Amino acid sequence: MEFNVPKRAPSCRLDLYLIKRGIPLSRTRIQNLIEEQKVTVNAKPVKPGYKIRPEDKIQLVVPAPRSILIEPEAIPLEILYQDEDLLVVNKAAGLVMHPAPGNFTGTLVHALLHHIKDLKGIGGEERPGIVHRLDKETSGVVVIAKADFPLTHLMKQFKAHTIEKVYLALVWGKVKLNQGKVDLSIGRDQKDRKKISSHTQKPKKALSQYKVLKRFNLTTDKEMAVSLVEVRPETGRTHQIRVHMASLGHPVLGDKTYGGKQDRQGLIQAERQMLHASTICFEHPRTKQLLSFTAPIPADMKTILDQLEKGHDVPVR
Repeated sequence: MEFNVPKRAPSCRLDLYLIKRGIPLSRTRIQNLIEEQKVTVNAKPVKPGYKIRPEDKIQLVVPAPRSILIEPEAIPLEILYQDEDLLVVNKAAGLVMHPAPGNFTGTLVHALLHHIKDLKGIGGEERPGIVHRLDKETSGVVVIAKADFPLTHLMKQFKAHTIEKVYLALVWGKVKLNQGKVDLSIGRDQKDRKKISSHTQKPKKALSQYKVLKRFNLTTDKEMAVSLVEVRPETGRTHQIRVHMASLGHPVLGDKTYGGKQDRQGLIQAERQMLHASTICFEHPRTKQLLSFTAPIPADMKTILDQLEKGHDVPVR
């Protein structure tokens, strides 16, 4: 597609201009195409926030939809529990939950199809069995439904916020309060659609309870510190814990999106965000028994904790 901006066209963002011109794509999809350099202005790649100018020449290439054929892959899984209805796994950091642009193979779904032969179609062709999600870099416990009945039942529990989730996070700074609550509505950031923040046109209620387990000093002058916190999200918004802790001035170690300047000082080498889904508690869909599963702290997070333990720690009082 090709567009020529009229001589008297008012200035506006490129992504918004394309929407106004009637491109039958979502704003997020258009922004992704711009980021992928499928959209050029005057034969040059630009950013989604580029302000159009009179007589700009815009070229847009929309790739044909890719038909996703998900084949089983023999990816190792750490299984914590399994019965006829459920599978509970400890997801490794770096493992993507389901196929999406940029990750059409090697996902948790591909592994699940290998381990559960009749999973296809449960809850959708692209996300079979998936009840809830963890970010790619977040490790920890994930519950999978093996059939439609447990899937529906578990999704109702998540919607009703009756499922208890406990996360462990290493965050920058010495968190002052021993425990607290973050009540901050969040959604897609107005300026950067890849981020979640409170600066959004569609805020959604988000609540997180946190408790400090330990505090560590990184330097002898005590200017730099790290805290180990337990976080219990009462809602399940995208990036909720990461955004909430960052809003307190204590972003998660290794968080490339919300981590702030301290991650670049090289005091601690964290290859990924130090966030771990430790425990989940829920009602079994069939037996109604209350179940609780805990995933052990992963090796990379434990290594950092061990390094911190050798330094100067400040106990929680």
